[in-house]
Amino acid sequence: MLIARWQIDARFGHKQEVIERLQAWAREIAPQAGLVTGRLLTGSIGALEATVVHDWEVSDLGELDRAWARLASIPAHAQWGKELEPFVVSGTARWEIYRVV
Repeated sequence: MLIARWQIDARFGHKQEVIERLQAWAREIAPQAGLVTGRLLTGSIGALEATVVHDWEVSDLGELDRAWARLASIPAHAQWGKELEPFVVSGTARWEIYRVV
């Protein structure tokens, strides 16, 4: 099993808006891509307070690759990204993949 971690930093004063938009994405768009088991985290101690993280459980890299391919074909995902942009710091989005041991 792998954890696919997507993180982004919220612009100052917009962290709650980013959290709410990620929660909506998890409800409405993630299931269409096959992402089912996830959790949302935010920076607290020893991490940037502005950082918002979404962890997704996937069985292997193939499952993750299929989910990413499906995301590219979902118009609501593209629109969601455009609507999220004003609330995040450009260039901070990134994926990290962790193996569960």
